[in-house]
Amino acid sequence: MNSLIITSLEQGLIFGILALGVLLTYKILDIADLSVEGTFPFGAFIFAKFISSGMDPITSSLLAFVLGTLAGLLTATLFIKLKIKPILAGILTMTILYSVNLRTNGKANIGLFDFPSIFDNVNKLLLLFIIVIVIKVLMDLFLKTESGYLLIATGDNEALVRSLGQNSNKYKIIGLMLANGLVALSGALMAQYQGFADMTMGSGIIVIALASIIIGDTVKKSSNKIKNTTRAIFGAMVYKIIGGIAIDLGLNNHDLKAVNALIVISFIFYNNNSSKIKRFFKNLFKKERGEMNA
Repeated sequence: MNSLIITSLEQGLIFGILALGVLLTYKILDIADLSVEGTFPFGAFIFAKFISSGMDPITSSLLAFVLGTLAGLLTATLFIKLKIKPILAGILTMTILYSVNLRTNGKANIGLFDFPSIFDNVNKLLLLFIIVIVIKVLMDLFLKTESGYLLIATGDNEALVRSLGQNSNKYKIIGLMLANGLVALSGALMAQYQGFADMTMGSGIIVIALASIIIGDTVKKSSNKIKNTTRAIFGAMVYKIIGGIAIDLGLNNHDLKAVNALIVISFIFYNNNSSKIKRFFKNLFKKERGEMNA
């Protein structure tokens, strides 16, 4: 069980970076960006390309982030310049990236066990924790800058941003680029963690990201002291622990996607009905206590 928890936490931290990226689009900009399902494996394949060319793993991972931002730029261009609906723009970017991923290395699955990774000779959990905390702190600092505030304002009230003489599209582009860069970085880290890059890595990845955000939102919902970035990371780890326990209990891997969807549905239901659920159990507890006293 200890091994299961550690593995779930390690993968949860990797998906925490994914969740931070999707947080920018889904939660802050209020844009449904499905391109992440292509960007996640894109980051893995970009890493595989550079590491197999003799580059070191740190530089290869950073390049995955940088090139991942271009996927966000493509989605933003389709969305803003060509006036394509955001959800369709994301699907088109994802479709394009499918072909790009195949072209990058010439095949759908790349083994990486013979190449160095950032996890060599280190404690994976500790290293991932440090990476995630650094990214979280940098993201929190960015969101406190003028550009960060305007990015948040663009999602909340685009008309207000324009009334201030600012170009709201600029902040949509920044948000989409940063989001996809983080998703690509997450894909590069996952490729190193599991030892291969595969075309199917991005399948259902948006569900994992949304599940992480939704689960994180259940943590002290009324408290403003916990940042959204912290919630997203925590949600990703909880999500992976739940999935890990389900597999440990004998669940078939083929059923995992259904479980993923059920986890999302369950937490959405809880978030929408938390007050009613708490009231129900409170009344039930009072009733049982009254019967015991009688």
